[in-house]
Amino acid sequence: MSRSARLALGLALLLASADLVLAQAKKDVARNYGIGLAATAEQIAGWDIDIRPDGQGAPSGSGSVKDGEKIYMDKCAACHGEFGESAGRWPQVAQGKGTLASHDPVKTVGSYFPYLSSAFDYIRRAMPFGDAQSLSNDELYAVTAYVLYLNDIVDDKFVLSKETWSRVKMPNQYGFFDDDRETSEKAFWNSNPCMNDCRGPVKIIGRAGAIDVTPDEKTQKRGVE
Repeated sequence: MSRSARLALGLALLLASADLVLAQAKKDVARNYGIGLAATAEQIAGWDIDIRPDGQGAPSGSGSVKDGEKIYMDKCAACHGEFGESAGRWPQVAQGKGTLASHDPVKTVGSYFPYLSSAFDYIRRAMPFGDAQSLSNDELYAVTAYVLYLNDIVDDKFVLSKETWSRVKMPNQYGFFDDDRETSEKAFWNSNPCMNDCRGPVKIIGRAGAIDVTPDEKTQKRGVE
């Protein structure tokens, strides 16, 4: 057999082996090794609860500010305060407008959250504390509407639903932007960063006589350590 014929035969055998391996892999995937079950549409729906900022994916139902007040007082006020001002060390959920640029920003639904879906989704997944995901869709809409009302985003007659979703305008909607460090911080980049012995020598300039104090000028002048 010529060399070219042997190469052709070897290539054919290699392709045949690859086909066998691929066929076996397909059988293994189909068999799934006997582990687990295919998820049902109902099971998938239980996890697939994310909502886009434009309201796509929001559940059916509706809730008014008035109905939300009672739910909030019964299930939320003990932690977040009657007016969203917080109780104890629990998070504040209302007001805080104009504080984000300060040294003590107050991040609430009204001052910080960029989209209604951000607040709705968090309440839906995590609240009330200790009894998460216990609210019905109508209760969820209602308590979210009331939190919006506490932040002066909607009036006391507002009813939240998929149909009224687009009417909600969050104050900090344009306060977020894409990560732009590749351009805004490019001037700080160093293509040849120091990798060895980068720090200069460390010099002790004073010593404290006790662990919990900082040396002052008088003790330094007296030479007290």
